[in-house]
Amino acid sequence: MALSTPAPGAWSIFFIFLRLGLTSFGGPVAHLGFFRQEFVDRRRWLSDEGYADLVALCQFLPGPASSQVGLAIGLSRGGYTGALAAWAGFTLPSVIALIVFAMSLTAFGQGLPEGLLAGLKLAAVAVVAQAVWQMAQKLCPDSARRTLMVLAAALMLLFPSVWIQLAIIMAAALAGRALLPAASGDATDDLPVHTRRFTAVGAGAVLLLLLFGLPLVASSSHGLALIDTFYRAGSLVFGGGHVVLPLLQAEVVPAGWVDNHTFMAGYGAAQAVPGPLFTFAAFLGASMEQGIGGVYGGLLATFAIFLPSFLLVIAALPFWQLLRVKPGIRAALNGVNAAVVGLLLAALYDPVWTSAVYGPSDVVLVLLSFTALQIWRVPVWLVVLLTPLAGILLG
Repeated sequence: MALSTPAPGAWSIFFIFLRLGLTSFGGPVAHLGFFRQEFVDRRRWLSDEGYADLVALCQFLPGPASSQVGLAIGLSRGGYTGALAAWAGFTLPSVIALIVFAMSLTAFGQGLPEGLLAGLKLAAVAVVAQAVWQMAQKLCPDSARRTLMVLAAALMLLFPSVWIQLAIIMAAALAGRALLPAASGDATDDLPVHTRRFTAVGAGAVLLLLLFGLPLVASSSHGLALIDTFYRAGSLVFGGGHVVLPLLQAEVVPAGWVDNHTFMAGYGAAQAVPGPLFTFAAFLGASMEQGIGGVYGGLLATFAIFLPSFLLVIAALPFWQLLRVKPGIRAALNGVNAAVVGLLLAALYDPVWTSAVYGPSDVVLVLLSFTALQIWRVPVWLVVLLTPLAGILLG
């Protein structure tokens, strides 16, 4: 049945997402785990099915999936100001940190205690593991959906690619429609939409107008060229922040905006801060060696790379809501949701586990963190604080 909770104000949404923006380490997959723990388990703003449906939609859209999930949640709870508040709260901590780093490269990172970043990554492993465990229990209740989950994970691990991911989701939709019984849409009405379809069509039109129009005027000023570069990156990249790296490198390094050494230093710093990896744009904008740079350049690049996400969510969500309550579409979505759990399971191994766990002590910290979350019900923010401290002690 649908969940019913009082609608929060924009400031309330901002501070909820600000806490997530300060503690959500580990990349987009971990962010989805943090969001699920906050909005499904703790606040009950969404059901597991509604949350999985939203994740499935954002997996189809280009751009940063976790940020788009946050935007959609903010939009559903507080309208356009709620969406802006959710994005600002989740994004500003890493934007500020990366702009400061860009303006003081020599002072950043020298005093980080050994084991701190390793501990943060291990906390992210536990958060993702808990999300996969709980989502599998609720979204894969029968053998057919468990099989889809396992097949999706296996294919993603054997053939890692953004296009394989999209193919898996599409195949799971067809399999769900053919093999799973048609389901009622009553359980999916817990994501209210405050956007009219006319507005959604307008947002889609603006998205395309900017995508094709900005290149025509980009040569007239450095500011427009910067907006064009980062807007295209946010519009055309599937798979999140790591996939945008080669595109941005090809745009800003040969043009002489940022040298390659600075580019890679900033990308390393972006791994060390919480929040969305797309905030790497803030570092690049602040590091510009010609034209706009500094704080203004960082904020302008951030706005440009995230603007397509705003427009995409506004354009897609009303039609998604219209479709997802139809029984046949629900059956397809049940298959997609099982595949999404499988994709998260694959991501739990690579890159989350493989980039964080290197020895027995790491395994022990992950097990303790997972036990704290799943069995002892320790708040996720406290686990994120304690696990890095244990990482420091272990060195």
